Amino acid sequence: MNERPRIVFVGAGAIGGYSGALMKRAGHDVTLIDAWPEHVETIRRDGFSLDGMTPAESVNVRVDALHICDVPQLARSRPVDIAFIAVKSYDTEWAAQMIRPYLAPDGFCVSLQNSINEERLAGVVGWGRTLGCCVSLLAAELDRPGHVQRNIHMGGDAHTVYRVGEVHGRVTPRAQQVAALLRAADSAKVTTNLWGERWSKLIINVMRNGLSAATGMSGNQRDLAQPTRRVSIKVGSEAVRVGQALGYVIEAQQGLDPETLARAGEGYGDALAEIENVLIELAKHRGEGQRPSMGQDMHKGRRTEIDYINGLIVEQGAKVGIDASVNARLTELVGRVERGEVAASPELVADWKVLE
Repeated sequence: MNERPRIVFVGAGAIGGYSGALMKRAGHDVTLIDAWPEHVETIRRDGFSLDGMTPAESVNVRVDALHICDVPQLARSRPVDIAFIAVKSYDTEWAAQMIRPYLAPDGFCVSLQNSINEERLAGVVGWGRTLGCCVSLLAAELDRPGHVQRNIHMGGDAHTVYRVGEVHGRVTPRAQQVAALLRAADSAKVTTNLWGERWSKLIINVMRNGLSAATGMSGNQRDLAQPTRRVSIKVGSEAVRVGQALGYVIEAQQGLDPETLARAGEGYGDALAEIENVLIELAKHRGEGQRPSMGQDMHKGRRTEIDYINGLIVEQGAKVGIDASVNARLTELVGRVERGEVAASPELVADWKVLE
């Protein structure tokens, strides 16, 4: 592979756009690809603007951007060495199909997505061309064309944001290369536990995304109100038990010990008090305007990933005989809000009383 790899990001939203723009700022050969015409045109005209929790994080980056209809232009220059797939889970297959013809012989794709999409990605490009990367605590939002706002402090030495892994669990030069590239955006490492990391991050998304989508609440509003906080704990508990039954090595995320979280959702008072305290403390380090991606999607009238997050817990729970009924209830509710059958409101879950 070239010493200066040719890199594309298929999907230039909150995660792909933020990561790709900072990678370009560090001097790498990066092209962004996105399906939102106004976003692409804004980047071309004005550059990609990023803001964070401190003034030092406010930058504007000049970076090449393509509409998806312009992707065939990639054939006019050298092949793509690394394609970061940063689209919604339901768009994985078509995104992989689109970029596959432009990959170098030893080129590969990296899933930079929520949920667990490596199998879908490998179904298009092959397992040998598939890597995964969990993104932990980025909390970014594409709030207008050409602009991403990060709503939480950078991880740096305190918290590793990007966790790159091979599907077989070994440390390889290409995984190390991807981690090094991502350090242009924030802290990164190579993990030997990709599947466990994936499920661990899925638990966090299960606890946050669907609830914000159904209620319209920000991250802090959701975690500081007891009714939604306890629904969050219950769906997280179900997710832990399903992951354990599937054999994943689940890791602590954001101060949430998985076994304590599982017990909290099962009504153990000591565990519940501990997890509630962690969630309340986390809210102190989050911007007031932060909303998880599914809450952003609902606000923008876009399709959510509920079937690939809480719905995945229900699907996998059925396979291993673990109850995931509250995840099922939340999945159904988000679908109703998405279809316009009911309006997003905290009142929709206020009487669930899942831990009483």
